[in-house]
Amino acid sequence: MEGNTHLDGACLCRQTRLIAAQPTDKVGACHCVMCRRWGGGPLLAIDCGTEVTLEGEEHIGLFDSSEWAERGFCKNCGTHLFYRLKGINQYIVPAGLFGDRDSHEFDHQVFIDHKPAYYDFANQTENMTGAEVFAKYAPTGE
Repeated sequence: MEGNTHLDGACLCRQTRLIAAQPTDKVGACHCVMCRRWGGGPLLAIDCGTEVTLEGEEHIGLFDSSEWAERGFCKNCGTHLFYRLKGINQYIVPAGLFGDRDSHEFDHQVFIDHKPAYYDFANQTENMTGAEVFAKYAPTGE
């Protein structure tokens, strides 16, 4: 993964901390129903890979959102901390967790076919439908 050397973020109450050793410098938006229900709008996130350290784990709650993924949140303040693919331990982390970063590029959107008509982003991005996402990334059942 190209990108920053590391990113360090914390929840609102600072009871939890997430350190990503090899995140990308790309931000993506997920428009799936679960992400929009989870955060009230699209999830703007950074792929942080598998080298992630969590601090304050006693304050982290987990929600098993599907057979292949779980979502982590701070049990104290409710901050969304990550979406984690269980099989490969890959962390997708809300971009806002790391504060303002002008060095990141918003370059892709997934589940574009699930995006409601009441908002649009002006950026030119790579767009994938839900079917395209599952065809590319879904576990194969091996």
